[in-house]
Amino acid sequence: MISLEKASVRFGPRTVLDQLSVKVEVGQSLAILGPNGRGKTTALRAMLGFQPLSGGTRTAPEIVGYVPQAAGINQRYSVLDVVVMGRAARLGLFGQPQAADFDAAREVLAEVGLLHFAEAMFDRLSGGERQLVLLARALATGSNVLVLDEPAAALDLKNQERLLSLLGKIRAKGDKAIIFTTHDPNHAFAAADDALLMLPGAAVLSGPVHETITAKHLEALYGVSMRLVDMPGPNGDMHRAVLPAFAGKVAA
Repeated sequence: MISLEKASVRFGPRTVLDQLSVKVEVGQSLAILGPNGRGKTTALRAMLGFQPLSGGTRTAPEIVGYVPQAAGINQRYSVLDVVVMGRAARLGLFGQPQAADFDAAREVLAEVGLLHFAEAMFDRLSGGERQLVLLARALATGSNVLVLDEPAAALDLKNQERLLSLLGKIRAKGDKAIIFTTHDPNHAFAAADDALLMLPGAAVLSGPVHETITAKHLEALYGVSMRLVDMPGPNGDMHRAVLPAFAGKVAA
């Protein structure tokens, strides 16, 4: 479980988070949505313990699996070595990875479909492949909490589908609490049970995805007219999707 209780974050006179309460239990998946500058990443950093609170409390396990927006890895490492880095918190300050740590890294690489890239250099991979490696690194921590900061933001549609499908499979196992931020409400439909909408100002709205992700709420969130449509999925079952009103509009 990971949570914030009445959490506030202030930068000088500016209040970014004001009395925010959110809790995600193991077996639940939460999508956090909001306009630019509203505090989505600040909320995630507060959950992770990276951002000190001006008020309120945080509860989290000692180790959390984290997938950042950018890799932050400047030196050349193999994919396997990058994933093994996820074991660092379990090794201690001077500990060295053992055979069991490399086995665990290969196991999660297989889970995300990249075991064949184990010996490849991380900096030679595509953006989508790198993001999946970072997901594998987070899984390698063994934590039952997984936190992702806009994991699909820089991915093309195929890699978005690939990442969201993996998140859906991890979610279906029911052994992790999953939190991710996104600008796309469709990602919430694809991989979340609940959604937290960080509305303009200081208001928030939270609850089950199909109750919170509505045209009315999204219009209040983004200031853009929205439409919700039902469309058939690959297996013939119906899926809810979100379209902004300008989608498909041809300029005069």
